[in-house]
Amino acid sequence: MSGDTIYALSSGAGQAGVAVVRLSGPDADALLADLGVDPLPVPRRADLHRIVADGKLIDRAIVLRFPAPGSFTGEDVAELHVHGGPAVLDALFSAIGGTGRARLAEPGEFTRRAFENGKLDLTAAEGLADLVAAQTDAQRRLALRQYDGTLADLYEGWRARLVELMGCVEAEIDFSDEELPDGLRDETNANIAALRGEITEHLRSAARGERIRTGFPIVILGAPNVGKSSIINNLSNSDVAIVSETAGTTRDVIEVQLNLGGFAVTLSDTAGIRAAADGIEAEGVRRAEQRASDAALRLVVLDASEPEIPERVRGLITGDCIVVANKTDLLNAAYVPPVELEGCSPFPISAATGEGLDTLLARLSDAVRNSLADSEGALPTRRRHRDSLTDARDALGHVADAAFPELAAEDVRVALRALGRITGRVDIDEVLDTVFRDFCIGK
Repeated sequence: MSGDTIYALSSGAGQAGVAVVRLSGPDADALLADLGVDPLPVPRRADLHRIVADGKLIDRAIVLRFPAPGSFTGEDVAELHVHGGPAVLDALFSAIGGTGRARLAEPGEFTRRAFENGKLDLTAAEGLADLVAAQTDAQRRLALRQYDGTLADLYEGWRARLVELMGCVEAEIDFSDEELPDGLRDETNANIAALRGEITEHLRSAARGERIRTGFPIVILGAPNVGKSSIINNLSNSDVAIVSETAGTTRDVIEVQLNLGGFAVTLSDTAGIRAAADGIEAEGVRRAEQRASDAALRLVVLDASEPEIPERVRGLITGDCIVVANKTDLLNAAYVPPVELEGCSPFPISAATGEGLDTLLARLSDAVRNSLADSEGALPTRRRHRDSLTDARDALGHVADAAFPELAAEDVRVALRALGRITGRVDIDEVLDTVFRDFCIGK
């Protein structure tokens, strides 16, 4: 346990009816006494107390105590539930700091102490951060499953199986002069191959998990002046992009976050695809084409009033994208899709009048839902999960071809260390700062 006692506002910032200030560390009880809490409340029972400093009343607060080790951090923890006005919090923080017993917590320090004291593994800590930050129902469900241990249980189960298999591999080393059961090596290799197959299949779900957590990327593409910016403004109900009749207005990528059917979506407007007129526009076109290659879904916008489709735009149209023909309000007759695009089923819309936008939203929602289906199990949610799983999979792939038992044992050890890094059992010093850097102060 750390020798420091820390404190922070654990509820939301800003004016509120109630604010929760959390203390954690060996001086938590002494600090309560300094603030006039006498007698100290019975553990886990809420008591109303006057909070004073220098003999002056700061507020009346509900006070809770959670003695170590039965607390969130594993240390002595106390909570002060005070009125959430800025003046109350300023006075309370000044009083706590004036005791000299505590310092303001760093971002994520409460959760980091919980990890260091064995209350959470790293995947649960990450799940807690994601739960606090969740903005959609899908993000909430995914974060809650991770916080509750679905990933840790899966990876620790794999580690336990590998430890047993390691014993079989090392038996060939330790008892090389004795007779071992027939077929032991073949059976061990078969079990390792089966586990490797499970990891490989699990890795296929990594994209789904990361896209649920960070947002499903959809990029809007098309030639200049086809209405891409008008479409993103309509879909987001905000003026995020400049709309102008001048071609090439959009030079950089503009992003908005949407909630489509309970899933987070990152919708990107990009520069018009054409031979650039200057270096800045050329960079915008390059970024647009890069986003096209990285996106989970492409929304290609055509000009319904223009029969010819630029060659570079046509090259972006594939069978798994959504194609719309904008500006149908400029037509004197019904829109007829180009012959070469009939397989993509382009459909007419008008960003100016709103015609077809409901259909577009429905198609986008269906595409996101179908892509992220089957997302209720244990899913990797971060790049570091994917990297460690890949290391484990690759190491296990070398076992069967190892010329000597010592080499096979080393491959299994590499896989064990890779799985242990995900939950924090081994080699975690280098990842701790990365895991906790995005936490808010007070959590």
